[in-house]
Amino acid sequence: MQSIAAIIPCSDVNASEHFYRRLGFLRRGEDATDEAAGNDAYRILHDADGASLHLRLAEPGWLVPRKNPLALFYRRENVDEMAAEFVGEIVGSLWPEDKPWGMYEFAISDPDATLIRIGWPTRLREYVTINAKGGPRSRRMTCAS
Repeated sequence: MQSIAAIIPCSDVNASEHFYRRLGFLRRGEDATDEAAGNDAYRILHDADGASLHLRLAEPGWLVPRKNPLALFYRRENVDEMAAEFVGEIVGSLWPEDKPWGMYEFAISDPDATLIRIGWPTRLREYVTINAKGGPRSRRMTCAS
């Protein structure tokens, strides 16, 4: 199986691991051993769907506060559920939005200001109309043409 993973520089690997755990990234297998757990310079995290991130202790001068150029896009179908985990931390708006480039998404920042956009294609998103009582009234799925 071929894959690619981001290697993210961190000023504090433990704080970054805690943040990415909220996104569903955990150590597993050999990466979760006691020996790996004691490594403060490098961590490998995985989500349930096979995506992985590598967290690496940054070298001095790599991370400049509020000037981190690194960004990640995490493609997830459960955008609203993930946004609920980060209420009050969403960058630029209060909730996910449909963007002109065809994605329903929101953005957050990790402890070192790496921008993380989380989204799903608008055309594949399930829409739910809420009635006055707050319950689902109708559901429809949009499809690609």
